[in-house]
Amino acid sequence: MSETEYVVLLDDFGNETGVAPKASVHGTDTALHLAFSCHVVNAAGDVLVTRRALHKKTWPGVWTNSFCGHPAPAEPVSSAVHRRAEFEVGLRVRDLELALPLFRYRAVDASGIVEHEICPVYVARTDDEPQPNPDEVAEYRWVDPRDLAASLDTTPWAFSPWLVLQAQQLHLFGSSTSVRRAS
Repeated sequence: MSETEYVVLLDDFGNETGVAPKASVHGTDTALHLAFSCHVVNAAGDVLVTRRALHKKTWPGVWTNSFCGHPAPAEPVSSAVHRRAEFEVGLRVRDLELALPLFRYRAVDASGIVEHEICPVYVARTDDEPQPNPDEVAEYRWVDPRDLAASLDTTPWAFSPWLVLQAQQLHLFGSSTSVRRAS
């Protein structure tokens, strides 16, 4: 038996206005709602990217950040990050850092489905190897942030629009990054 998952609805200023079933807020007329994204870094300084499962409603089969999700009503976003890390990619994350607290985007996929989210962006570290949930993730790769930046520049269409936008704002993947450990 599956339980209905709810998301937090927001007004244009980021104030909570109510809740709605998650299934009802990802369509062609998507209400603004609260989400989060997380970029996971390993001890070598590589960033985890995942390819969304092929049956996902939005952006199926597209490469994206490590994982993302929606906090449940009254759930602290940081708790949701830890919960989804375990659920989507089988990771315990640590050193959670809020990197882009006000990230917001609206994007339409090829099928007309709209993502419309205020989506705080986190960076976390792990010592674990992913154990992806096949309902969420088709495959994953640990990548050098500079290689990811080059791919995002040359083939942005191969990635989720939120990853492309986050990378532009985060500077996580450029040469000035603090993600890679100094030699």
